[in-house]
Amino acid sequence: MLTLKTIREQPSAVAARLAVKGFDAEAIVAEIVALDNERKATQTALDANLAQQNVTAKEIGALMKQGNREAAEAAKLSVAQLKALSAELEQKLGEAERQLSDKLVLLPNLPSEQVPAGKTAEDNVTVRQGGATPALPSSAAPHWELAKKYDIIDFELGNKLTGAGFPVYKGKGAKLQRALISFFLDENTRAGYREVLPPHLVNAESGFGTGQLPDKEGQMYYAPADDFYLIPTAEVPVTNIYRDVIFSPSELPVMLTAYTPCFRREAGSYGKDVRGLNRLHQFDKVEIVRFELPENSYAALERMVEHVESIVKKLELPYRILKLCGGDMSFASALTFDFEVYSAAQQKWLEVSSVSNFESFQANRLKCRYRTEDKKTQLVHTLNGSSLALPRIVAALLENNQTEDAIRIPTALQSYTEFEEIRN
Repeated sequence: MLTLKTIREQPSAVAARLAVKGFDAEAIVAEIVALDNERKATQTALDANLAQQNVTAKEIGALMKQGNREAAEAAKLSVAQLKALSAELEQKLGEAERQLSDKLVLLPNLPSEQVPAGKTAEDNVTVRQGGATPALPSSAAPHWELAKKYDIIDFELGNKLTGAGFPVYKGKGAKLQRALISFFLDENTRAGYREVLPPHLVNAESGFGTGQLPDKEGQMYYAPADDFYLIPTAEVPVTNIYRDVIFSPSELPVMLTAYTPCFRREAGSYGKDVRGLNRLHQFDKVEIVRFELPENSYAALERMVEHVESIVKKLELPYRILKLCGGDMSFASALTFDFEVYSAAQQKWLEVSSVSNFESFQANRLKCRYRTEDKKTQLVHTLNGSSLALPRIVAALLENNQTEDAIRIPTALQSYTEFEEIRN
């Protein structure tokens, strides 16, 4: 959430920056400023009224001691009137604060000055590419056919048990999943990230803290009996670990990694681009999260991108890194780099990771701060990235490593899978 201070001091600049994301903010910014003026004026009136109420209430005792009952009764009536007015002002203040909060959460995060202009994914900028595109046999097939051929992923059984988008992994397919999760976690912990295992359901406060609510409630699975949400990513519970926390500067950075299943309704997704593992309602992902001093966050973002790139290289997959344009960025991000791997059988790029700096946007919602040398508090910067999401990684691994009669396992994974290839 943007801070009121930023909006009040730079209303035109805020509207101009949000236009880079394709968001017309002028009207909302003007409403926020007007509501904040109303809130301040109401607070001033309430403070003055309460002060007068206290002064008048103290006068009653003195007037009674003086035997001036008539003046004391008049003072009592005045206090009653002041109390009634205070109640009205408190109600008005509460309504102004509610309306202000409702407007504030509608504004996306400001994009960084580094964000390129553009409206759609076609306007994203390729930062760099790596890896070689494999030469596949003439019999090459997409991963959903390979999964059936080698009996490692069963999409029809998943449809029977739950519905479309909930596959069942079997045999070496299940072990490949487990191997990738362990491999990713080991790579992350070696890089200094501390592993945590968070809950897979969160409350509304947690969803609000990282920006999923009220922006994406339609994409989240909801358990109404308990008012819990199934997590769309480990980012939500892991980042909320430090909700309402004040760090000392020496405690930063905090670097965490977590594996969780992720649940997304993906409403409206259909067609050939969502076949097989390309888009699921339940999938596995390993996440990295950082809490940083503001002056260090962009250097940290660069290190995160380099770290994810190192993992993709070890998987021997052709990849590219994209800097997202304003129109393709998420609600909460200030700057995002996407990783895509090339699927030779499908002849398309598949997104497998987003690495983002949210600056203070999430921290403002979380009330996650650090204490400066002069004992004041400032908002930290939060960052996260997929390291990595499994479904499309698995799709690319199966497709790019297929031979006439087997699927080769990359060298870096073989000690985790305990097999070098998948065959009938």
